[in-house]
Amino acid sequence: MWVSGTGSEVMRRIATPMVGGMVSSTVLTLVVIPALHAMVKQWRLGPGLEG
Repeated sequence: MWVSGTGSEVMRRIATPMVGGMVSSTVLTLVVIPALHAMVKQWRLGPGLEG
């Protein structure tokens, strides 16, 4: 991303979406999916039956 020279402008255009995709997939895997799983599990158990 910080390199300058032959082909750097083309590679920067390729690398930027790839880095963004890696960050967003990591956040999805480590934060969003476990949170949704916990919410669905709590919803299925009903009120007062946590555990």
